[in-house]
Order: sequence, then C-alpha cells, then structure tokens
Amino acid sequence: MTNKEIYQKTLTFSLGRFLIDLVTLLVMAGLTVGGFFLAKQLVNKAMIGFAIGLILGFIVLALVSRFISYRYKAAQIAMMTQGVSTGALPDNVREEGFRQVRENFATVAIYFAVTRAIQGVFQQLGRLITGAARNIGGDTGGAVGSAISSVMNTIVSYLCDCCLGWIFYRGGKHPFKAACEGAVIFFRHGKTFAKNMGRVFGMGGLSLLGIGGIFSGVFYLIFSRFPEWFTALSAEMANPNISNEFVRNIVSDPNTLTIATAILAGVILWGMIHSAVVKPFVLVGVLRNYIESGKKDVPSESSFAELASKSKKFAELQAKAKAEA
Repeated sequence: MTNKEIYQKTLTFSLGRFLIDLVTLLVMAGLTVGGFFLAKQLVNKAMIGFAIGLILGFIVLALVSRFISYRYKAAQIAMMTQGVSTGALPDNVREEGFRQVRENFATVAIYFAVTRAIQGVFQQLGRLITGAARNIGGDTGGAVGSAISSVMNTIVSYLCDCCLGWIFYRGGKHPFKAACEGAVIFFRHGKTFAKNMGRVFGMGGLSLLGIGGIFSGVFYLIFSRFPEWFTALSAEMANPNISNEFVRNIVSDPNTLTIATAILAGVILWGMIHSAVVKPFVLVGVLRNYIESGKKDVPSESSFAELASKSKKFAELQAKAKAEA
C-alpha cells in the first residue's frame, strides 16, 4: 500500500478525533463565556466566573483526552503501522484499530505510563542539546540551543508516535520493552529520519499559514459582530498594574482584544486540524522509514545497556521494562 492509501483508509480516526476535539472546544468556550456573564450578572465578579468556567473547561478537556481521544490516536497509529509493515489493511479498520489498542494496553493507565516514558526519553535529547549550546556559547549559545530544542520538540512528537507504532508492530512484546526497542531504533538510525524533517516542517508551516490564517479571519468576522462582549471583557481585564506592556495594550483596547482573541482561536483550531488531519498524512511516511529501519535491525537487550548509560530517562524506561517482564 502507498502512503496515500494508508492515510485515506485510516482517515476515519482523524475525523473522529477532530469531531471530539471540536465539541470539547465548544464546551470549553461555552463554560468560559457562560461563567463570565453569569458571574457578572449575579455577583458582579465577571473575571471570577471567567476563571471558574475556564478551569471547568480544562477539566472536561483532560477527561475527554484521557478516556476518549487517546483511543482514536493510538488506533490510527496501530493501523498505519500494520499498513506500512504488511502492505495491507482489513476492511473493518476502525474496529481492528480499537481491538489492537485494547490488546496492547490493557488499561488507560498503562497507555499513558508508556507514552510518558517515551516522551521523557526523547525530550531529554532536546534538553541536552540546549544545555550543551549554553555551556559553549553562554547566553547566545543558550538562545541557539533553545531554538534547536523547540525544533526538537516537533521532531519528538513524531518520534513518540513512531515508537508507539513499534509497540504495535511488536504486538507480542510487553509495551515497556517494545518502547525501549523503539528508542534504540532512533538513536541507531537517526540519519534515516532526517530526510523527513523538511516535509514535517514544510507541511507544518503551510498548514499554520493556510488553516490558521483562514480561521483567524473567520473568527474575527464572527467576533466583530459582538463588540459589546469584548468591550465588557476589556473593561474587566484592563489593569494598569499589568507589568507586561504588550499584554496591557492588548487587553485594554476592545478592538485589539478582538483581533488577538480571533488569532488565538484560529491557532487553537489550526492545532486541532493539523494534529488530527495534516500530521497523520506526514506521519505515514516517517513511520514507514522507522518501522523498516527497525525490521532490518531489531534492537537486542545488550543495546539497552549502552543507551541506558547515556540517558537517565532511558534507564528508567528499561527498569520499568524489567519490572513488567
């Protein structure tokens, strides 16, 4: 199967994730706006209601992410992995994807424990790069290192997904041990994935400018029809004691606040669409290279010790793999 065919056949998971995330975002917005106006009417404490509504919205987001959205993302990666490793996918892609998630991660807790461990290993690489640059070049080196680290964070998100794919590929293995193998694959074959980075950042930049720009404009057209909302919000938020002049200027002017809110909403919606629809398109190609590299050179137990000596986070992951065995 080609990358395009695998992407198209697994798109059902992307659409499911996007709809769930969109509904969650609307609930968050409703709770935040409702809390603002309700508190303003009842006790004239609009910002307290705003904060309470926002907190409740984040609680809803956390619950949905933990118990619903993760299944769609994991199932999609499982089916992508099957597509690139076997060249075929079943007709009932949706059911099979969820089944593989259940079989490889018996509980939600195990899934998040494994993914957090994987993220810890790869994120350590970004911190090491930042620290090394700062030690060599002082503040200037630190700035360069921070920029590199920001780039690494994007790369890390793809590597974590690839490592998760390797867990599905090694279905008979314990997830923590398979995660160790997945980490070793990257450190052995990092150059193999470098050729994908242009596509990763190119698609990301284009989708931000295109999708983010369009929806920021749409949101501005919508928000500008309700100037009284932003006048009331600006009056509540304006505070001469705000130390940051840039922030103070934004919140003190209703028109500027409208524009800033529209851009923020556009970027948030872009993040949802990019994560659910655009990123999986890029991920198929990265995942194919990752799985093929691993199949040619499956990491052994001896390779774990070598990496554990270089990475404290990997040593912790290896310890969890031993405890699980």
